[in-house]
Amino acid sequence: MTDTSRPKIAVVGGGTGLPVLLRGLKNLPVELSAIVTVADDGGSSGRLREEMEIPPPGDVRNVIAALSDQEPLIIEMFQHRFNSKSELSGHSLGNLILAALTSITGDFVHAIQEMSRVLNVRGHVLPAANQCVVLNAEMEDGSIVSGESKIPESGKAVKRVFLTPEPIKPLKETIQVIREADLIVLGPGSLYTSILPNLLVPGIGEEICEAKAKKVYICNLMTQPGETLDFSASDHIQALYSHMDCSFIDLILVNNEPIPTHLKYRYQEEQARPVVFDVENLANLGIEVIAEEIVSLDKGLVRHDTEKVAQILHSLIEKE
Repeated sequence: MTDTSRPKIAVVGGGTGLPVLLRGLKNLPVELSAIVTVADDGGSSGRLREEMEIPPPGDVRNVIAALSDQEPLIIEMFQHRFNSKSELSGHSLGNLILAALTSITGDFVHAIQEMSRVLNVRGHVLPAANQCVVLNAEMEDGSIVSGESKIPESGKAVKRVFLTPEPIKPLKETIQVIREADLIVLGPGSLYTSILPNLLVPGIGEEICEAKAKKVYICNLMTQPGETLDFSASDHIQALYSHMDCSFIDLILVNNEPIPTHLKYRYQEEQARPVVFDVENLANLGIEVIAEEIVSLDKGLVRHDTEKVAQILHSLIEKE
């Protein structure tokens, strides 16, 4: 049952960033909803999407695992990826289970609900759309690249992204979650391939623009080759605004903790570098800047510290 006494947080995104954030938020006294992209077309998700004509389950699977209160071994099994010479190779068990449940129930959303119940998920997991969508990008040179996984590989600067085919409809539950939220969080995650695909579903972006809730953008720690090369924090915001035709971000959370030199060199080999938070440009956009030490260095990777970020977001609700 819904606990009306708890503040409501809606988190929008996908990829690896969304589960990291949710692991911290699920332990707080809030009612949590995750709106998850369904534009993935690579790996196991892409294969199941093509073979079974269902929305890609990968991003949803990772969110379910992050929000689950099941035993660690059960989650490890759910996330297990087969590595063999058979047709199972590359598939994760969770993806196969979600595909099977979709086939049994006839509905991807119903499959998510049943899987969430079995794994004792804290919160609501909502796909941005209950259908297959294709993410396309118009590049600065005018060329069109189709397919979420192909966009970062093109080596070209992205001008805009858009979804096909039409019509695409949002879930009624998603619209309700946005309208009732006390705080709406976007990111962290790939700007063009994890965050914007949610906002581009007709109705979702518009509802977020008009929602009464405070909207927070969690800025990426590092730039991303093929998507946000040389982007500052304000460049990320401008890209969101140019797609939505409205200025809707109230606050931006940025990192002010130095990245260790050896890791910066490592990321430079991939043409990635720390995102510069240009405070003056952000202020000119009317956005409040929250600068904190929010880095977690895990196995040589630069990630957001899930506990710190969760506490910062919760403090914003308490202020309200």
